[in-house]
Amino acid sequence: MPKYFDFKIAGYYLYFTTHCIVESMHVHASDNELSEPGSAKFFVKGNGDTIVKDRGRLKDKEILKIQHFIKDNYEEMYQTWSIWSDKGYFIGK
Repeated sequence: MPKYFDFKIAGYYLYFTTHCIVESMHVHASDNELSEPGSAKFFVKGNGDTIVKDRGRLKDKEILKIQHFIKDNYEEMYQTWSIWSDKGYFIGK
């Protein structure tokens, strides 16, 4: 599973799976196991805002910290995403 970065944000790795690159850009946040059960999922818009699809086990404070990190780094993260997927940013509400 490709990680966006090798370090954790709010105690979670940010990554995506190669089987879910058929969707628009998104970020999973999970523990050391990088397991989808219990992970959060954030769809990323073209301006860096995110839509929380799944909260997983994350608390509000952790979600906000991750959302702020994504907002500050989404363009760099998109470079990693675009190596694996031709799907762009999330378009929607």
